[in-house]
Amino acid sequence: MWWENKVMRTIRVRNAQKPGVIGHLLKAIGDAGGFVGEITTVHFLTYHVDRDIVLFAEDEAHLEKLLEVTRSVPDVILLEVRDEVLEMHQGGKIAVKSRYKIETLRDLRRVYTPGVANVCLKIRDDRQLARRFTAIKHLVAIVTDGTAILGLGDIGPLAGMPVMEGKASLMETFVGLSGMPILLNTKDTREIIETVVNIAPTFGAIQLEDISAPRCFEIEEELIRRLDIPVMHDDQHGTGVVVTATLINASKLAGIDLRQAQVGQIGLGAAGLSISKMLMNYTGKPVLGADLSEDSLQRLEKAGGLRSTLEEIMQKADIVISTTGVPGLIRKEMVRKGQIILALSNPNPEIEPEDALSAGAVFAADGKVVNNVLGFPGILRGAVDADVPRITSDMYLAAAETIAALAPEGELVPSPLDKKVHRAVARAVARVAVETGLARADLTEYFENTDGASSAAV
Repeated sequence: MWWENKVMRTIRVRNAQKPGVIGHLLKAIGDAGGFVGEITTVHFLTYHVDRDIVLFAEDEAHLEKLLEVTRSVPDVILLEVRDEVLEMHQGGKIAVKSRYKIETLRDLRRVYTPGVANVCLKIRDDRQLARRFTAIKHLVAIVTDGTAILGLGDIGPLAGMPVMEGKASLMETFVGLSGMPILLNTKDTREIIETVVNIAPTFGAIQLEDISAPRCFEIEEELIRRLDIPVMHDDQHGTGVVVTATLINASKLAGIDLRQAQVGQIGLGAAGLSISKMLMNYTGKPVLGADLSEDSLQRLEKAGGLRSTLEEIMQKADIVISTTGVPGLIRKEMVRKGQIILALSNPNPEIEPEDALSAGAVFAADGKVVNNVLGFPGILRGAVDADVPRITSDMYLAAAETIAALAPEGELVPSPLDKKVHRAVARAVARVAVETGLARADLTEYFENTDGASSAAV
């Protein structure tokens, strides 16, 4: 969407109750290059009108210019400037709440002592009962060391907390999982691994989040080896799943056979390497990969890919994917007619989609299309519901194919707000778990219920 990379603020203005005042204000904002969103009347009185107006500016400097223009309009007083994103974050976005009201002594005795002792003893004698009698089944640890937060880089675990809360909010909203942010005040790979191993009994799954490459690879691999619950690094697998889903539909719209196409991946960090692995698993063909890091190129070759260069990929690849974080890396003259180009770095892509299209690309998109929220909630829900010890490449591929299949006609992917999509992804993952013998839970009723994962959600 055009507004996603703009600065948004809500201003409250007091306009004199005269004809044309609001019109003059809106014209002045427009003449200064500002965009106006929702306008809400707050107070409508005899001599003035108070209104909230949503403004979109290019950046903070442009916002200041729009505020100066607003103050200069006759009969208009600027009362307040609000950042609604910051307001929403006041006090955080998540909370731990009791599922039961505790209003009487009888309630207290059932929820806590003395009744809880009997539950503890049952779990002592049969550890599997913890999935039935505690919250562990639907608790997911969202673990970060703050080294790769969004496109902001290494800003530390504390500054990454709003992102972890956001992930938790999405999990609970879409699939009923209870995400618990875990901020680790260390960058040491071994310390991270040991910490997660030691806290793992609390959780039904571990989601690694915003941990920089190459450490993220070792951390995930070691945790998968040592833990008996699903472990997923979202920057790798969530991105890989949604990119694969996007390409399944983009190739159809462009008239390209994805399984026969030559794919080139520019940038082999956490996302780029995982995308390459998923596409090689889907197509059975090696991916051309380019990166400045020799270690990254060796990891691609070990996975079955072929080392390449930016120039060679742009010359040979039918599909070009870029996750470098370098704005403008791909120049218009490098685009070959008929290519599909996904320039996924945020907030600024390697090439703007409109530039790629004007240069001859048959299809182009940026990172706004590829949203991990389409993947991780359903993948984790299906994995914990099936009680699998690990998430396999077949489960990730089933998630990607499900997302692609549920896209409305003419669209690349479905809306991330559609809860039916997340439930369908969960069912697809759980079904693969059953078919491959990894499901330890009895899912007979799970699949009989047409509402699927929602019935399992707490």
